[in-house]
Amino acid sequence: YEPTILRVSPKRHDIWETEIFGPVLCVTTFTDEVEAIALANSTSFGLAAAVLSDDITRANRVTKGLQAGIVWVNCSQPCFVQLPWGGVKRSGVGRELGPGGIDNYLEPKQICSYVSSSPLGWYSLPPMSKL
Repeated sequence: YEPTILRVSPKRHDIWETEIFGPVLCVTTFTDEVEAIALANSTSFGLAAAVLSDDITRANRVTKGLQAGIVWVNCSQPCFVQLPWGGVKRSGVGRELGPGGIDNYLEPKQICSYVSSSPLGWYSLPPMSKL
């Protein structure tokens, strides 16, 4: 498809609520920073976001308010294998890449050993010699 920019009203277009992959950008107007963050967060998805601003203090403030797995400031879509990659909300669970990305390939196991001779809560323990 050709690169496409769609200017939409989020309240009137389902496309605002759709996770689109491809050369498509949905844009809308906003009156202030609070509304911009609310509009960005009003979707069920949250893979990535970009903040473009010459005011780095404002960009950092907006970044903290966005519900997205990755937020780029004054750039878009660089990917570093050392950093975690993944979305929030319906854009996914878990992370790929980075040290945490290996967790998806591991099977953790919890082993809990109670070593006291006192009962644990309402459990009564057998005598230790019979274990």
